[in-house]
Amino acid sequence: MSRLVPHSRLLLRQSQAVPRGLLRAASDVGMEELLSRSVPPLPPYETKEKAPPPAELRGAEFMRYYRGLAGPPRAELLARLARDFGVDHGRVAEFSAKVLQAREQQRELGALLQAEDRLRYYLNPRYRGLFQHLGRLEGGLRFLVELRGDLVEGLASKEVDGPHVKEMSGVLKNMLSEWFSTGFLNLERVTWQSPCEVLQKISDSEAVHPVRNWVDMKRRVGSYRRCYFFSHCAIPGEPLIVLHVALTSDISSSIQAIVKEVEPLETEDTDKITTAIFYSISLTQQGLQGVELGTYLIKRVVKELQKELPQIKTFSTLSPIPGFTKWLVGLLSSQTKELEKNELFTESERQELSQVTGDCTTETLKKLLNNNEWVRSEKLVQALHLPLMRLCAWYLYGEKHRGYALNPVANFHLQNGSVLWRINWMADTSPRGIAAACGMMVNYRYFLEDTATNSAAYLGTKAIKASEQVLSLVSQFQQNSKL
Repeated sequence: MSRLVPHSRLLLRQSQAVPRGLLRAASDVGMEELLSRSVPPLPPYETKEKAPPPAELRGAEFMRYYRGLAGPPRAELLARLARDFGVDHGRVAEFSAKVLQAREQQRELGALLQAEDRLRYYLNPRYRGLFQHLGRLEGGLRFLVELRGDLVEGLASKEVDGPHVKEMSGVLKNMLSEWFSTGFLNLERVTWQSPCEVLQKISDSEAVHPVRNWVDMKRRVGSYRRCYFFSHCAIPGEPLIVLHVALTSDISSSIQAIVKEVEPLETEDTDKITTAIFYSISLTQQGLQGVELGTYLIKRVVKELQKELPQIKTFSTLSPIPGFTKWLVGLLSSQTKELEKNELFTESERQELSQVTGDCTTETLKKLLNNNEWVRSEKLVQALHLPLMRLCAWYLYGEKHRGYALNPVANFHLQNGSVLWRINWMADTSPRGIAAACGMMVNYRYFLEDTATNSAAYLGTKAIKASEQVLSLVSQFQQNSKL
């Protein structure tokens, strides 16, 4: 319902007397009029430099109207904006033909370049002009991040869908990538003396290892810990992406040792610090999904740590493996349908599991993996250790999507030039860790002198750089398990 004015009861009675179809039609007209006023027309190519900017009031009106909507009406506005204010396909076809004509007639280079420039100009959707205008307004950039967040969420839930909407989300993502380039980002360190609002936002945004309480938060920004975030000059003090670091003497193999409940140590002994472990990186704004921030944050933090603690020579992650359990259960299901048994475990492994569980059917294994209770049995933990380690190695190293690592966390760090270093058994025994990856975690190690070469190899030839431990487990998988 619209905001009620002082004569709200009278208006309410009137609205109740009007059929719903007419109310919907009136609402549609209002939305159509707002979009027509808010989205600037694409001026002719010849006058593009002289076109006056839209009035600020129009942008403010659009933001106010949009924020007043929720649910289906908001989704409807996004769908209309994408569908009705996109590219003029007739103009695109016209100037595509002129580019081809200029090439076929072998006209001078200047004429061809001008034809291409005209085509490029008309490939811009009209809503891009609205986004550009909003980006210049006070609070506009924050609003656009929120709007993109709605697009990402709506596309994921199918509340708003279709090629036009996907295209608009991509256009806005590219615009945000320019506005949120490193030159506009500030690196800020979080300490216990940081503003309470910042600490609260850091706590709320922690997506990998949830913060339990204020004591836990104090530990994560205290001794032997570092926490950094990027903020934007137009949205000061607002964390966009957060990185948590543990300062240790070796590469950590367990998250429990990093986030366990202990009293924070008062002073650091820098002589004990040789290693930086990146154990959590969280994007706080869904609207920035796909905008390259994580890579730059890690690089900036590495430089910051080298400056503060030059004795640190080892940089590594301790990363979750989201999706492993789901992948494995799916694999067991597909093998059962085709073979009436699974061939992921060796005969001796199946016998050992049968001795503990009574049988080793695929259904029993699936029930085990879908229930965290199996970690309470030392015998089961021991029986599943080797087979799950080699299956996990294959999942990270061998399972691909378009030639690159299927696992999104692996793909991110491998693109950055890291080495798939070590898989750790029972590294995260929290309910979330057991459910996601049977308690396993992985280290991606960054050899700073090799990251550029490794990244180029992965992006170019899709080659994954891995340690002997991982390659040995992959080899065991290839010998003992059949897909």
